[in-house]
Amino acid sequence: MMIRILITAFLCGFIGFERELKKHPAGFRTHLLVGVGACLMMLLSLYGFEDYMRGHTNTQFDPSRIPSYVISGIGFLGAGTILVKDATVRGLTTAASIWIVAGLGLIIGVGMYELAIFTTVVVLLCLIFLNKFERYMAQKLKKRWVKVVVHSGETEIHEVIGRFAEMQLIVRKMQLTSSKKDKKGIITFHYLIEIEASALSVEELTNLITEVKEVEKIV
Repeated sequence: MMIRILITAFLCGFIGFERELKKHPAGFRTHLLVGVGACLMMLLSLYGFEDYMRGHTNTQFDPSRIPSYVISGIGFLGAGTILVKDATVRGLTTAASIWIVAGLGLIIGVGMYELAIFTTVVVLLCLIFLNKFERYMAQKLKKRWVKVVVHSGETEIHEVIGRFAEMQLIVRKMQLTSSKKDKKGIITFHYLIEIEASALSVEELTNLITEVKEVEKIV
C-alpha cells in the first residue's frame, strides 16, 4: 500500500511541477497532496474496514462510496483556483489538473498503474504542447479584447463601432460590463469588445485599436 502512495506522489508531482513552473496558484505541493489524499481515501475504502467486515458478516459495504465523495469534494478545491477578470478567466486548466490528479490517486489506489502512467503522459503532453498550439491559433486569428469607455452626451457606442468599421476591424462580440452616473448626470459606460482583423498583423491591429480615444485598455 505504501508503494501506491509513493507512485501517486511521483506521478501527481510531475503534473504539479509543470503548473509550478508556469506560476499557477496551485502547483507542485497542492497537486501532490491532492493525489496522495485521494489514494489514501481509496486505500481506506478498500482495506480499512476488513476487520470490521469479518466480525459483521451480515453487514453490506460499498467501497465506492468514499471515493465518490473525493470526486465531488475536489470541485470545491478546484473552484478556488479560478479567477475571473473582465473578459479573462484564469485557472480553469489548473482546476482541471487538480481534478485529474485526484482521479490518478484513486486509480493508483486500486492498483491500475499502467492506466495511471498513460494518463499522466497524456496530461503532460496536453499541458505543455497544447498551450503552445492555443497561442499559435490566437496569433493566427488575430483577435483582441478591448475595454471601451463611453460618456453620455459625448460619444455613443455605435460611433465607436463605426470607427472600428472604417478601419476594417470586425467587431465579433460586445458586452456592457458596468455603467455609473455622476453628480452632473453624465453616465459612463464600460464595454468589452472583441475585435478581429485577419488581414493585419497582431502589431498593426494593436496600433489601430489604440488610435480610438475611447479605448481605455487592450485586455
